[in-house]
This record gives sequence, structure tokens and C-alpha cells, in this order.
Amino acid sequence: MKIALIGYGKMGKAVEQAALERGHEIVARLGSAWGRETASGKEEPELTRAQVCVEFSRPAAALPNLRRIAELGKPLVVGTTGWYGDLAPARRAVEEKGTACVYAPNFSLGLNLYLQVVERAARLFGAFQDYDVLATETHHRRKIDSPSGTAGRIGEILLEQMPRKRRIVTESLDRPIAPDELHLLSGRAGHFPGTHSVIFDSPADSVELVHRARSRLGFALGAVLAAEWIPGRRGFYSFSRMLQEILDGQGTADGEP
Repeated sequence: MKIALIGYGKMGKAVEQAALERGHEIVARLGSAWGRETASGKEEPELTRAQVCVEFSRPAAALPNLRRIAELGKPLVVGTTGWYGDLAPARRAVEEKGTACVYAPNFSLGLNLYLQVVERAARLFGAFQDYDVLATETHHRRKIDSPSGTAGRIGEILLEQMPRKRRIVTESLDRPIAPDELHLLSGRAGHFPGTHSVIFDSPADSVELVHRARSRLGFALGAVLAAEWIPGRRGFYSFSRMLQEILDGQGTADGEP
């Protein structure tokens, strides 16, 4: 398969490594701001050979990149985080052009299975008032968004499954936390690829669920798996929806987040 990379930083290079190891060809390596530059009238790079594009850029560049790729009729995998306020216009752009997109805050297969475990655990512990919950995440010091997109999704899952928690608090507190608040803590230092934890705590015991990434290659492999899956499809898919369709053995379906 012929792949174009939009954004050629550390993640772009990791995707390249994973793609080459699986026998694919990289036909273009473009900068993170490519979509904005082409919209401004700069020369458009040659992408006619690409069968799919994989985008790991910056939050402000994700939507312009997606729109330009949709205009070219190419399917796209978006691994950029922190741009989810733009999901509605992104979906419209993909659907209007009749192409396809898979997006995720985290393309790690293990992490996405972990989210399903967290969802089930939150439903169980949420039935018992003695258990409170805390979520934490730690990433390398160069990470741009905080909390991480994955931590944000974990927070959403906990609110959905534990109705007594109604809002997420991400800042440091100089007061007791309210019973309906979920504290989601972020740490930035060193070179951590990413660690996410959810702790269910009661007076009697504590249960902790942890996912630790060992390197960027796990995220890159998930993005390449999405790139292998998306050609020939139409619609706007989350990575979790894609995995569910694979597990269900479905061939095609309308994309949904």
C-alpha cells in the first residue's frame, strides 16, 4: 500500500517505520502545516500515488489538513490530538466529499482495549457508593495538549458510567473536591511515551487499572492498521468503532464516532 505522511515529526517517523516493516511504501512526507499552506495558494505536493494518508500534526493544523485530503478524495487516518472541537466540521468535510476518515486520541491497540476494561470497571464500581474514583496521566515534557486526548476520553467514560460524577476538574485544588467532581491529573516530564491510570478507592481497599506505553511504535502500528483497513470505505470512524467492526467481522458500515 502507498502511504502519504502528513506531519513528519517523531510520530510520523514511527508510522513510517511501522509501515515499512509491514511491507508498505511511503510516497510523500509533508509538513504539519501542509493543509494551510496549500489553502493559501502554495504549490501542492504530488499525492496522486498515495492510496491513504496518515496525519500526525498539531491541533490547529488537523482540520485544514483533513479538508485538503478530503478534497483530493483520499482516505485519511488522523492521530493528532487536541482538535476534537472540530469533529463536526471534519465529519461534514469527509461526508461531502464521499471519502473516509479514522481518528483517535490514541491508536494503541492495548490502550483501546484498556478503555473497554475501564468502562466495564466503572460500571461495576459505580454501583457502590463507598468507591470514589481518580484518573491520572503522565507524558513526556514535549507533549502539547494537557490533559491528553486519551485522558479526556477516560474522563468521559467515567462520567457516563458513574452518574454521581458530573464534571471533570483538571486544575490543582486548594479546597476539598466535591462529591460530584472527578479529578483528572496530568504530569509532564522526561520521556514518558504515556501512562494512564484509573483508581477506584474505598475505605477498605483500592483497585488501580494502568496502561503503560513502552514506545511510540505501539501507537504507530495502530495507525498503520487503520490505514490498511480504511481504503474502499466511506464515512467518519473512531478507532474504537473500527476495532468493533473488525471484532464483529463486519465488512462495511456507515461511519460513526
